[in-house]
Amino acid sequence: MNQTLTGARPLLRAALKQDARNIGPWIVLITALSASSVLAYAWVFPDLPARQQLSSTLGSNPALSLIFGPARDLLTADGFNAWRAGALGGFFAALMAIFIVVRNSRADEDSGQAELLASGVMGRQTRLAVAMLMAVLASIALGVVSWLVTVAFGGGWTNSLALSATFTASGLMFAGVAGIAAQIGSDARAANSIAVATLGIAFIVRGYIDASQTGGWAVWLTPLGWLEQVRPATANNGWPLLLALGLAIVLAGVALALHARRDFGLGMIAPRRGPARGGLVASVWGLALRINRGSLISWLVAFAGLGLVFGFLATSIGDVFASNPNMGGLIKSGATTQAGLIFGFLVTILQLVGIIAAVLGVQVVMRIYAEETDYRVEPVLAGALSRVKYLASNAIIAFAAPAVALLVAGTVIGLVAASAEPGIAVGDVVLQALATIPAVWTLVGLALAVVGANPRARLAGWLGVVATFALTLLGPLFKLWNWILGISPLWHVPNVTATSPDWSGLGIVTVVAIAFTAVAFAGFRRRDVI
Repeated sequence: MNQTLTGARPLLRAALKQDARNIGPWIVLITALSASSVLAYAWVFPDLPARQQLSSTLGSNPALSLIFGPARDLLTADGFNAWRAGALGGFFAALMAIFIVVRNSRADEDSGQAELLASGVMGRQTRLAVAMLMAVLASIALGVVSWLVTVAFGGGWTNSLALSATFTASGLMFAGVAGIAAQIGSDARAANSIAVATLGIAFIVRGYIDASQTGGWAVWLTPLGWLEQVRPATANNGWPLLLALGLAIVLAGVALALHARRDFGLGMIAPRRGPARGGLVASVWGLALRINRGSLISWLVAFAGLGLVFGFLATSIGDVFASNPNMGGLIKSGATTQAGLIFGFLVTILQLVGIIAAVLGVQVVMRIYAEETDYRVEPVLAGALSRVKYLASNAIIAFAAPAVALLVAGTVIGLVAASAEPGIAVGDVVLQALATIPAVWTLVGLALAVVGANPRARLAGWLGVVATFALTLLGPLFKLWNWILGISPLWHVPNVTATSPDWSGLGIVTVVAIAFTAVAFAGFRRRDVI
């Protein structure tokens, strides 16, 4: 074996054994996303008229194309599965690969574990090579498991194989992206941010192209667009997978080359020096802001960018609606206006922005527990500082950050959309964003409640975001009962331009958010702090 990879085999065995419980849930989640689509299709859409209605509905909703990609064939279970699980499955597979690579490379350097390993017989490139190889093996395992389970639930052999192969290809490509990010970032957190931001940009570009029906050469602007050209269940093209494999190999080679020249424990982007004086961190409020400042700035810039993208998308949606027979007929009959349809699209977009904003809030909440596990909270609380004040300093940021982010995105969307469509008022879009904030706070409050009262159940905070996403965007598609759809706080957000908006549900959602927050403070006062 090459001396630069000395010790790779035993390290790989040990790392896989240690990390299996982190990798397993990702494989289960993505496999369930695919298999459930095939399983539910015949139950929800039992006959041809129901399937034709589904195809017509999705064809007139570009907001769904933004998330799930183009719906090429909704008259078969495999075609429906390719639409519902294709883009999302590839996104989650990429996230899985990113976290595996960074966790087993830069995170080990931050914790000191890598230095201990390097003191033994181990080549310079071994740790990064093993981390990327773990992501490769996990991506292959995902593809195989997803394929076999989907077939077992009724999917076609070839169609399911093509879809599962796109999951694997996405994981391979972004394992290379994560390998490069691990060399650029100043620490593991920065590396994760760079890699996930790259994935987010690729996903948004792909979604913009699909929703605006730009088509043509534009689909090749993002690697995720390449995977769409596989066209599972319709064409089953294999050659875009070869492009993805080639890109993955190139990215992995670049990552290893950068790693050979990088100083241990440092990234190509040097960490910022701390302030010479206390200043901002002189109080617990300043400390909480200082801890989250970097990520908050990045998120707010990202939301401004999302506002621009979604705003420009809204300006092109009018032509998409006009070209659709169903929507065009409604406009001509006077049942609605083009501005009304565009605002309905913006309502859905702001719901999506709200879910992303909830991710920001939950991330801030999870940072509270991360500070505990790093043993930085107990010394702070050892003085005169009360637990309530400490938690409040972080909770205020967790609630304020997504609210500001929503308003930033809503304002930018409104300004861009109103400039092209006179029927859209900036104030209405901003008001719709304001109406979405209490629903987002409910999700943040849920995460705060579990972290404050029982951190072992903190996964429930992320599950709340995932469940809201599924119920908001997919619940109506599966014709779920209203009481189930009502579990999503976003279901209670009214369209502010309606003749008589119903604000009662939003009031209930606000009360629930307050209740979750009360549970968080009561629990944090009583539980042990690590």
